[in-house]
Amino acid sequence: MKTWLSQHLTALRDTGRRLLITPLATLLNIAVMGVALSLPVGLYLGLSQLQGLSRQVSSDPQVSLFLALDASPSDVREVEQRLRQNSEVGTFRYVPRDRALADLERNAHLTDVLQSLKTNPLPDAFVVTVRDNRPEGLEALRDEAARWPKVEHVQLDSDWARKLDAALRVGRSLALVLGVLLSSALVAITFNTIRLQILTRREEIEVSKLIGATNQFIRRPFLYFGALQGLAGGLAALLVVGAATWLLNRDLGGLSELYSATFGLSPPSIEDSALLLGFSSLLGWLGAWLSVSRHLWQIDVR
Repeated sequence: MKTWLSQHLTALRDTGRRLLITPLATLLNIAVMGVALSLPVGLYLGLSQLQGLSRQVSSDPQVSLFLALDASPSDVREVEQRLRQNSEVGTFRYVPRDRALADLERNAHLTDVLQSLKTNPLPDAFVVTVRDNRPEGLEALRDEAARWPKVEHVQLDSDWARKLDAALRVGRSLALVLGVLLSSALVAITFNTIRLQILTRREEIEVSKLIGATNQFIRRPFLYFGALQGLAGGLAALLVVGAATWLLNRDLGGLSELYSATFGLSPPSIEDSALLLGFSSLLGWLGAWLSVSRHLWQIDVR
């Protein structure tokens, strides 16, 4: 066990020394990896927070409940009670038919036409805002309210929610595609970096194999190199995302005031940061493993 730990510590120490021998090349590789990782990570985090932020703006989708013309005050109270008991309902307001007619006369400039009517043709109504503005939540409330007594018609404002939901799905797919492409590029960068190191140490590797060194022993320092470089790239990506979040939040303050809301972008959470660092280390390890395995296979064939 001590021998195994000693070998790994030696390989890790040798890896750190090789990273410091060429500081400029190391910093450039880390910077490239950090920028590449920050693009899909920042896009995904921004889209994840956009859905929550959108609920604060004043253009929330609404559900309008129109009662039957013969609905009595007790029917109105029953519908109001059902709305209060529904967990999906955020806020609602009651619009009596007389107030609706007065608003129509004032806003539509149809006073002469409306005054010629013998009876008020408008029904009592409730305008409801839901807690969850996803299309599925709106449609569920619509279907439920349509079965309530004296509810004649339910009008659903789902276009806004559907457009937002579709845009977010496209954005997430774009973040996924971008992440896959850039991850492949990072594996290629590590592959090429390790390849150059192997070419400079080819004779040393061949001699090591001749005296009995195993492929696992030869591969170990290169794998540490790739993993550490990937870890450093993940840290650089977190710094880039954090700096971008800080800069964007300065301008979002003015935008939030226009919508009478308070919102801002949050930096990656501890769980997201740990996941990113683990993923970037895995990418570096994978690129190193592919590169070393390829060259060891060529040596064995010879």
